[in-house]
Amino acid sequence: MFAALADRAFRQPRRLLVVAGILVAVCGVLGGPVAGKLSTSNSNFEDAGSESIRARHLIEEHSGISPDISLIAVVRAGASLRTPAARRRVESIAATIARDPAVARVYDLYTTGSSTFVSKDGRSTYLAVAFKPVSAGQAETAAKRLDKELSKQPGVLVGGAVLSGTQVGTQVGKDLGKAEALVFPILFLLLLLVFRGVVAALLPLLSGIVAILGTFLALRVVNGFTPMSIFALNLTTGLGLGLAIDYSLFIVTRYREELARVGPGREALVRTLATAGRTACFSGLTVAAALASLLVYPQPFLYSMGTGGIFVALFSVVSALVVLPAVLALLGPRVNALSPARFRRSLERSAQPAAQGFWYRLSQVVMRRPFVFAVGSAALMIALGIPFLGIKFTGVDATALPTSASARQVSDVLDSEFPPNRASPVYVAVEAPRSAAGAVATYARSLRGLAGAAAVQGPRPAGQGLWEIDVVPRETPLASSSKKLVDEVRAASAPFPVLVGGESAAFVDQGHSLASLLPIGLAILIATTLVLLFALTGSVVLPIKSLVMNLLTLSATFGLLVLIFQDGRLESALGYTSQGALEMTQPILLAAIAFALSTDYGVFLLTRIKEARDAGGSNTDAVATGLERTGRLVTSAALLFCVAVGAFATSKIVFIKELGVGMALAVILDATIVRGLLVPSLMRLLGDRNWWAPASLRRLHDRFGLRESDELPAARALPK
Repeated sequence: MFAALADRAFRQPRRLLVVAGILVAVCGVLGGPVAGKLSTSNSNFEDAGSESIRARHLIEEHSGISPDISLIAVVRAGASLRTPAARRRVESIAATIARDPAVARVYDLYTTGSSTFVSKDGRSTYLAVAFKPVSAGQAETAAKRLDKELSKQPGVLVGGAVLSGTQVGTQVGKDLGKAEALVFPILFLLLLLVFRGVVAALLPLLSGIVAILGTFLALRVVNGFTPMSIFALNLTTGLGLGLAIDYSLFIVTRYREELARVGPGREALVRTLATAGRTACFSGLTVAAALASLLVYPQPFLYSMGTGGIFVALFSVVSALVVLPAVLALLGPRVNALSPARFRRSLERSAQPAAQGFWYRLSQVVMRRPFVFAVGSAALMIALGIPFLGIKFTGVDATALPTSASARQVSDVLDSEFPPNRASPVYVAVEAPRSAAGAVATYARSLRGLAGAAAVQGPRPAGQGLWEIDVVPRETPLASSSKKLVDEVRAASAPFPVLVGGESAAFVDQGHSLASLLPIGLAILIATTLVLLFALTGSVVLPIKSLVMNLLTLSATFGLLVLIFQDGRLESALGYTSQGALEMTQPILLAAIAFALSTDYGVFLLTRIKEARDAGGSNTDAVATGLERTGRLVTSAALLFCVAVGAFATSKIVFIKELGVGMALAVILDATIVRGLLVPSLMRLLGDRNWWAPASLRRLHDRFGLRESDELPAARALPK
């Protein structure tokens, strides 16, 4: 296959590039507007089949009103709320809101008579707005419409759950644009240093654009069948650039080596694709397979990330195996054009035998004392992971926004100036006839005795055969006591069928959903890693060892994230306010990404080690040669990848910042401690046992495994 791709690229490079250019242009035109079509709703983090969502839908169906408060407008009256002027102002704002076609009901001080709508100083109030059972997109549009209209009035702040979600999405779009503007110039400068030439430095950016635009179109198509989260764009951009850089660096570097060995022509291109191209293809498949583990989760945030990651990995492979070889076929030795003389001499040295250089010498030092380095580096990784044992989780709410966002300001005002949590109760949908009013009231009184309940409101009829009871938690909706309150309400004896919903219940259900599906997601990660690495190496030892090292990388990454974000160790440096916990989906998302990237770099190293061993080298020499051949490449790729995804650390959304920092930490740990110390020490300790497999599996690999020698030109063997 790879020889055929090289032949096509060598014989018809211009035709391939013209076709690719047309397809990329189509992807840009049709996929470019995808950001405006993806969901920004808080439902991105919900399991549609959970009890809390079923409770919401049940009340909506019976009453025609959403039980969740969708919008909140804080009004600074400037005088006592008892004055006629203050009342007229509040009622005027309430009338403006009520006229919106999406609004079902407006709750305020004067219609409810509840003192919970009065601030501590008696000069501010808020209006709680319940929408009709509209779609998430319609709710977002209505929230934006009301925010635009009400924000014109002095002393009015608009927030609430729906507007919070739209502002998070808007902020993500702004942050993405700033990150791209920041990262592209930096990447190009670093690429000049890494590729040692202007022409070669432009190739990864070209591949990245192809992969990103192709994925944008794919996301738009998929979004037509199932809602996709806007957060997938962050992963698409960062991972697309990172993988394009990885694969371009590996392929271009190998092509330069082959130019120095066999000269320009078909053979150099065939050798490049049969070695580095095959590795890039295999790596892309491992990344896609690892991210496929996210598809088992029902939360749109996670399955959208998985979908975007799969497509961008596959498009990165297509770009690396089709577009890039055609460009190299046209360029030939001109791939080194616009390269300073000093850089050209360095390029020539890179094609020489690898029995020298920093990484070769490091491997020799490590393999002289393999036990010491293996135990020491493993102990360091375990120590870094210890803080993960104390991890706490939070959800996505207004506190994830910067303090400049109105939804965040409204959230802070409600927390500091008003009785707590009246706008986010735990609500109970009780299925009982009107004739059972007494029994339902008795049940509601029993809920007042729960430890976490500050108040119980209702019961009130919510339609034919349905009642609603609101249980107000003592602390914030995502606090531990509020989650415990949900469990207590669900465990309480009820005379009729009940469903429990609300923000606290949705958070509890999210945790249960993720925990129940975690074994399946991990099984997919582990199985794909073991199978694909066996197909590459023919060994059962190396895949298991890679799995253990991936787990060490994961635990260390999570431990550092707890120190940084949960404990707030770098708040001023990274520009965020700690929520005292990590967003609940981040460990699952980062586990899939870190597994993918760790396997990605492991593939680069193992293929060169296996190549050297297949060429007749001993286990020790093969490890040293493989590490030296990939040392600079993987280090450079890791640095560039950290820049590409590290730009997310500039985001003003806390959990996006967590994602960027987490990916960068995983890459750094894997490219340094794991690859530089753990891999050579364990390879030395195990010796030839690294390559062991049962006879039956060995025969299977001999028949179906991946071997570069099958497609290498027979005329000249690769030099050792």
